[in-house]
Amino acid sequence: MSSGENKEPLIIGVYAESDEELSAVGYMVKSIRNFGGKLQNAPIWVFVPSDFAILMEQVRAKFQNLPGIEVFQCEIPKDSRAYNYAGKTFASGEAERMAAGKAKVLVWLDSDTIFLNEPVELLLPDGILLGYRPIMHNRSGTLYGREPIPFWKQVYNVLGIEEGKFFPMTTAVDRVDVNPYFNAGIIAVRPEAGILTKWGKDFKRLCNDSVLAEMCRENVTWRIFLHQAALVGGILNTIEQPQMAELPDKYNYPLFFDRMFGADRPYNDISDAITIRYEYFFRKPDSGWEKELVGDPIRIKWLKDNLEPNKVNIGSGE
Repeated sequence: MSSGENKEPLIIGVYAESDEELSAVGYMVKSIRNFGGKLQNAPIWVFVPSDFAILMEQVRAKFQNLPGIEVFQCEIPKDSRAYNYAGKTFASGEAERMAAGKAKVLVWLDSDTIFLNEPVELLLPDGILLGYRPIMHNRSGTLYGREPIPFWKQVYNVLGIEEGKFFPMTTAVDRVDVNPYFNAGIIAVRPEAGILTKWGKDFKRLCNDSVLAEMCRENVTWRIFLHQAALVGGILNTIEQPQMAELPDKYNYPLFFDRMFGADRPYNDISDAITIRYEYFFRKPDSGWEKELVGDPIRIKWLKDNLEPNKVNIGSGE
């Protein structure tokens, strides 16, 4: 495919490196097929490491009853695997290169994503190369207008991110203004822009920096979110702010975030949610959780029927 008329409006990409995450992808697929409206049949590409312990025949067998899914293997550099979520930075770049010329938009998602309504805002308008959500709450970012902490100073230095590229970004849950800090759980891109390819390259640069390596050994939070720090460089050094669009907060809605990570209000209203994230909530859900949800009874029942009995993907809370 090369002309715009022949491109898919949207392709969804997701990375999985465990049987548990593959199960989560299955629920994601079921959800968009049920609630995705005109985008319910969007192709979904699942990427797994080339040395995945589960045989590829078994991986593909998991999705044999779910149409529109393709599974691909990708190389994840061994020297990067000491860092959390390293795999998805490289897999996203592979997905982006494959999607160029085939899709108008590539949406890269974490596996613990559920669609509850048609995601029309992911069909980026003309001139927009990136649709993003901010981080949930500020665990490791720099407050806008403040002197960066040493960790971020080093990130900015290694990646060559200039202060003139900063703009205030309000975190989704605790509502504070930070320097640009994009949530790595939902990213919509024009594949030709090369944002996700740059993400993997910048992540490798951060991993190979001895100063950051020492900082990450001493601070588990920085080690966990090094991949998300790299995304800042992948975006700010590739496109300009007018080419970005913040997605509405009905995307990446953090279901029961207050119970898992703390918040000043409950996150139990899915009335307007387009996509939700559930992190690790359904590993051991509170009894009667479904009675506390506000929203369409059909969708609440779907969540209970599909997610509650299963172990699903652990998330990070940022």
